[in-house]
Amino acid sequence: MSLIQELMNNAAAGGLLSAQAIKRFSPTEIRETIQSLVATEQLDLANALGDAGMSLYPHSEDILAITSLLAMMNQDWSLAVELLDELLDVQGGQAQPFTYVMLVRALRCNLDPERALIMARQGLSIYPGQVELLAEKLSLDDFSDSMMPTSGLQH
Repeated sequence: MSLIQELMNNAAAGGLLSAQAIKRFSPTEIRETIQSLVATEQLDLANALGDAGMSLYPHSEDILAITSLLAMMNQDWSLAVELLDELLDVQGGQAQPFTYVMLVRALRCNLDPERALIMARQGLSIYPGQVELLAEKLSLDDFSDSMMPTSGLQH
């Protein structure tokens, strides 16, 4: 039986799967199930499964990626930043452009444009042609320029 079938059966009975039952599934299967739950707008179940996945596989790329997206959907920006930072560490030199884009966006939403700009530049140093990163950097450059002190200017 698939994870989603087990979740649905238990949810219909008014319960959730135990961590032991979820442990039978790989991080990839958990991620795919969360994606299916989100696609069918079963967000509470998706979040519960994300929490279970994090407790079982805290350093899994699959789990970190999907739970960071859940955090962004929930507008929990500090959690999204924390999870994406961890994902970046786990991916190391194999970090994906999408990881940088999502981290930059989470940092912006977490009101940290300075670090967002740093991460956009870091991502662009690895993926210089990445359009979304370039757009984020340009937007952050504009914001940074508008925040520059104007001391010494004549009025």
